[in-house]
Amino acid sequence: MADTLKEILLDSSRRPAVVTDLGNLVDEEVADKGGVSGAVIKTGFAAVKKIKPGIIGSAVDSLLDDFTAKLEPFYADFKGKGGGDFGAYLSGRGDEAADALLGVTDARAERSSRDSIKKVYSKLRPNGKKNVEEALPRLGQLIDKHAANA
Repeated sequence: MADTLKEILLDSSRRPAVVTDLGNLVDEEVADKGGVSGAVIKTGFAAVKKIKPGIIGSAVDSLLDDFTAKLEPFYADFKGKGGGDFGAYLSGRGDEAADALLGVTDARAERSSRDSIKKVYSKLRPNGKKNVEEALPRLGQLIDKHAANA
């Protein structure tokens, strides 16, 4: 039985399924967005996927190691408290968990040499924390699913 997120999510035999599931999670989160801001997100997301098919899976795969490292302390604390529902645990620490995950994308955007990427990211970032916090229950459930199979 795997005890760390690194063992659960980054194992070469499981990583492709994890990446696929995380890509689906992104699709589900976008689909659930409502209102004017949701329409903007959905339109932009559809355009990006049309311009560069496979970009979501590729992005998830390239960020997975860093996201895993940022979530590892949360997972260790969760396991130390007896486990349960990791999604509920993450939601209870939503502010901290969202900041940890966004630290990864903030650093990646900052290192980008492409001004267009930096510009788009800076427009999306203000709502990023709210969107990440809303995704934490699904993210935790996805991790629970893979932990059960590890």
